[in-house]
Amino acid sequence: MAFLRIRTTVDERPGRLAQLAAALAERGGNILGLSVQPDTDGTVDEFVAEIPAAPEAVREALEAAGGRRVQVVPATAHELTDEPTRALLLATRLAALQHEAGSGGSPHWRLPELLGELLRADDARWIYGDAVSELPDPTQLIVRVTGERSVRLRRTDLPFTLTEAARAAAFARLAQPAAARSGAERAITLADGAELDVRPLTAIYREAVRDLHDRCSPESRRFRYFTSMPALPPRVFERLVDRDRGQSLVACFDGQVVAMANLMFGAEPGTAEMAFLVEDRWQGRGLGTALARMLVELARDLGYAEVRASMLSDNARMRGLLVRLGATLGYTEDPGVIEARLAVAALAPA
Repeated sequence: MAFLRIRTTVDERPGRLAQLAAALAERGGNILGLSVQPDTDGTVDEFVAEIPAAPEAVREALEAAGGRRVQVVPATAHELTDEPTRALLLATRLAALQHEAGSGGSPHWRLPELLGELLRADDARWIYGDAVSELPDPTQLIVRVTGERSVRLRRTDLPFTLTEAARAAAFARLAQPAAARSGAERAITLADGAELDVRPLTAIYREAVRDLHDRCSPESRRFRYFTSMPALPPRVFERLVDRDRGQSLVACFDGQVVAMANLMFGAEPGTAEMAFLVEDRWQGRGLGTALARMLVELARDLGYAEVRASMLSDNARMRGLLVRLGATLGYTEDPGVIEARLAVAALAPA
């Protein structure tokens, strides 16, 4: 019997995974590993299975069971090792190499080699300058490390998923000096010189957030909540400060909360939803962009692969902000609502 690595994009419907597993069982397959990964076109189920059937027969069986974009490639018994354990061991190797080299502050020269091992790439190397190719290539992944330096990974058999891109981005952060690693609490300076403190939203800001809503125009509240909500209901505030449901930030200036940014955990694996409320006099000054970056970085640090944002179609400022960060826009079933999708690993450089 041979080991196979199998990937298939599936629709999020109850029983779909059971149908795929049954199709493999009918071909005599024994599933030894399973992971669920979000990607641009849906959820990707990845199996490592011991199965006597030929790869083409496995592909046909999974397509008949409802799988899309089925890919089947040979695997080895070594690939049955626990993925989190393997990633931790690679991170330990990187830390040891950096300790030996001293704290110079620059990425270690062996980072491409370790990223290649992490994602089982065929080729991994440093590239310099503009790292974005003109045409999308799913067999190529660019991992930004600094503004001018990136690692390019290639893998011919299996395209890279958003989840793998997020893993690579998180791993690459280990090669950055500690000062370059962001946190949820920091001071930011806008282009006009205004200095603000950004802190996690907690219950102590209940009244300050209520005052923020009072100062915002009906249009600003409509863009945030899709209705001109005159006041924030207590149950909504409680949901925003519930860290099991998400994490939120507030931007403070001169003792006032002037903006709020929310990252809410989504029902789909590996995805989170973000939204903002910025006081009118602070709009157009770069505060929303700074908060959006912090939310995406926060999502990356929490292990999410993609951040999404739903917005009214006439919210031109929000559309422009997210497009500048690298998001793609798409229509929803509601003609008045647009959805933006931003892979955390694709965040455009500041």
